[in-house]
Amino acid sequence: MTNGGTAGAQGAADAPDPRRLVQLVFGSMAAQTLRAATRLRVVELIGDKERSAVDVAAEAGAHPEAMNRLLRALASLRLLEERAPGTFAVTPTGALLDPGRPQSVASLVNALTDPTMLRAWDHLDDAVRTGTTTFDAVFGTDFFGHLKEHPALSAQFNAAMSQSTRSTAEVLPGAYDFGRFTTVADVGGGDGTLLSGILRRHRGLTGIIYDTEEGLAQAPATLEQHGLTDRCSLVTGDFFRAAPQGADLYLLKSIVHDWSDERAVTLLSHIRAVLPADGRVLILEHVLPETVDAGDAGSAYLSDLNMLVNLGGKERTRADFDEVCGRAGLAVLAVTPVGAPSPFSVIEAGAV
Repeated sequence: MTNGGTAGAQGAADAPDPRRLVQLVFGSMAAQTLRAATRLRVVELIGDKERSAVDVAAEAGAHPEAMNRLLRALASLRLLEERAPGTFAVTPTGALLDPGRPQSVASLVNALTDPTMLRAWDHLDDAVRTGTTTFDAVFGTDFFGHLKEHPALSAQFNAAMSQSTRSTAEVLPGAYDFGRFTTVADVGGGDGTLLSGILRRHRGLTGIIYDTEEGLAQAPATLEQHGLTDRCSLVTGDFFRAAPQGADLYLLKSIVHDWSDERAVTLLSHIRAVLPADGRVLILEHVLPETVDAGDAGSAYLSDLNMLVNLGGKERTRADFDEVCGRAGLAVLAVTPVGAPSPFSVIEAGAV
């Protein structure tokens, strides 16, 4: 009877479930619901109180009935709670759509639902057929070239990357032995969110943030906010041409996955050229398992497809990192999860 019961449970688990497919299809609509909520500022307008849809609509300059429908959809997604018919309050998770809150992800939501990010996804099937990014064909330039031509979009992207980095910046300083180094260079470090977290915890370190002019645009404000201006220098450059000198630890978070193996080898080779004999390179990325874990939330694999259509890069397995690092004259020494709430692992590499 035990075997029969187990077989029956397994059969139920393997049974076709059309509801699952429908739920996935509605995912894009849920994402646009969040985008509308941020653009209409509904979470900010409700605040910490209960408010009616009519009042929120009046302040947002929106149609009352349509606003009520939007707020009810947000309540069904557990971002709001409908306390009485037409009256809503914000849940703790929904509050993260308020850009004024310290843990806000509003910029990340706006960036990932922006038409610029999504248009190339319309041609995912073409990208799968050809193995090449479709962003360039849609926009006539590559992703970062497009950002350079659109400063407002570039600023939104930088803010999104800062928000997506925050969870890693909270836990990484205690998850790795930074105390044995003197200077950390964050290659492609953007606004400095990650390096600021490290320098604040490890006061004996100095830092370098290395990025393009557009990437560094918000970095001075971040360093000033944390009182780190005197301990961290900003260096403008192109990591496909050179790496900054003077560091004994080089950090790359969500950089290698943006690029093909060939370009990843190029940028890692430039770091290898200036790396001291006892220096280290830390790559912070998703590390895909050799086979898909059915219990995984799937975000790493969707990110992998995003790299395909928009950037031409990819997420990698441990074996993939061994290969690209080896071709750049580096050896992977350890792969360690950063730890919750960060989804990334630390790929530590040293000179061969």
